Formats: sequence, structure tokens, C-alpha cells
Amino acid sequence: MGLFGRSSRSSDSSGKNTSSFDALVIGLGNPGKQYARSRHNVGEEVVVELARRGNEALKSGRDSALVAEVRITNATQNTKRAVLAFPTTFMNESGQAVRKLMRRYGFKSVDALIVIQDELDLAPGTVKIKKGGGLSGHNGLRSIASHVATQEFIRVRLGVGKPSNKEQGANHVLSKVPAAERQLLDVAVNVAADAVEKIILDGVDAAMNMYNTL
Repeated sequence: MGLFGRSSRSSDSSGKNTSSFDALVIGLGNPGKQYARSRHNVGEEVVVELARRGNEALKSGRDSALVAEVRITNATQNTKRAVLAFPTTFMNESGQAVRKLMRRYGFKSVDALIVIQDELDLAPGTVKIKKGGGLSGHNGLRSIASHVATQEFIRVRLGVGKPSNKEQGANHVLSKVPAAERQLLDVAVNVAADAVEKIILDGVDAAMNMYNTL
């Protein structure tokens, strides 16, 4: 059995992913209309956009998440399959859904796990890709790392900027976004969706070479 236990889709005990899907994409945020369109929920917006592109919608499942299964195809008709999910727990419990989904879909490692997050350390509207490394105090990332026992998953980071002081951090990510910044984030959501597709189709290194040099 691998890190996430035996999957109903897998009989491989080598520890390698044996899912029929190529990626598990997690958009972080908090559930509830009061948090929609906040800085903290940009990850949710990206998975919604990816589902829209795949002519699907996120639907309630059994694993504490809204889920959609999509196909992603490039210009040369190379097609990959991805599971999109938005945890319906609060941000600091996101790892519960991730662990359940990895087990259900047969992902035995985090090699194909892509987490979309808001990032205080990047300017509003900036999109960068990172594999592994520190968690930057992000409660959603911390929960995922705790549940999957590693920090070596891929992150697509959407910049939301820093508040004027650390004490305002929670209010900054949860409060209503000014119109001008919201326009930047709307563009960034689409760029981040492009970045996720690039990771899935061409690999994380190719995606980092494209997006981290912009």
C-alpha cells in the first residue's frame, strides 16, 4: 500500500500513481457565499474556470469537496484527464478532502497534485508556479502537507499582495476586493487556469519556464 492506502482503481504496490487520471487539481478557498470573490478564494475561481472550459460543473461529492472530471486537450490533440476539486471544509481543514480524493482516484504520491492558492508575497495579479518548498504560513497548504505527509506538491500561486501590517492579514484576504484590483485578479484567474493546463499537458518544468519568467 502506498502513502494514501489501497485505491479501488489500483493493484500496483510500487508506490507509483496508478490513477486513470493525469492530475488532481485543488482550488483553495472557504465555502459560503460570503467568501466568494475574496482574495482567499481565487483558487476556487480557477477550478471553476477549468471546469467551464471542460464543459463541466463542480458538483457535490462524497469527499468533503465539490468535484468535476475534465479532459484537457492542446492544439496537437494531446489529451489529459484531470480531477478538479474545491474542498467544502474551511481553508485550515483542506487536507481532509485532498487525502480522501487522492485515495479515491488512485494517486499514491503527490507527483500529480496541483494546488491553487492565494499568495501574499506576490503582487496582485501575479501568477507563479512552485514545486515543494515552504508553506509561507498558508493554512490551506499547511493542512494539505499535514494530511499527505509531504510539502512536495505543485502550487500555482496567485498574488494578492500584502496588507499594510501583519495584524490585518486575515481581513485582507477575506474582505471585499476593490474594483481595480478585482480586474487584475480576474485576468490572473484565467492566466492561472492556463498555467494549470500547461503543467498537466507539458509538465511542471515547462510550465515554470513559461510562467516564472514573465
